[in-house]
Amino acid sequence: MNVESNNKKDRIIISYILNGAWFVGFGGLHRLYNGKIGTGLLWLCTFGVFGVGQFVDLFLISNMVEEYDHKLRLKAGLSPLGVPLTQAAVASQVYQPSGNQLMVKLLEAAESRGGTLTVTQGVQATGAGFTEVEAVLKDMLKSGYVKIDNDPVSGAVTYHFHEI
Repeated sequence: MNVESNNKKDRIIISYILNGAWFVGFGGLHRLYNGKIGTGLLWLCTFGVFGVGQFVDLFLISNMVEEYDHKLRLKAGLSPLGVPLTQAAVASQVYQPSGNQLMVKLLEAAESRGGTLTVTQGVQATGAGFTEVEAVLKDMLKSGYVKIDNDPVSGAVTYHFHEI
């Protein structure tokens, strides 16, 4: 059993104890404890909505604790699974060249393939997306740096770099 589940169990137990405080005139403390300030104050002023709200909350406490725990995780910068959000974002980032860097990477890829390149090969060589690679290759076509043709076997659009 890990620390998080122990903390959650403790929080549930404390919430039930605070719910029981209604018997001494303090209804709603469990709601305040779980971050539900507005309804917690309402429960305090109305003696737990005349006891009905206190009774209903016996069935809702575990959800209240779960919801409050989720809010605390997000506030602390953790995902619902406990992984730091910044770490998850950094792990999902991949270097993708853009602009002139992408053009240079495409030229290098074409050079290693004998002066020809398809969009798929460009994506594979650079890590950029299909639309970015195709846009750069089309710009190079408009500028006259490449010529376009179809591969006779596969039919794939092939860009020929005549200067390489």
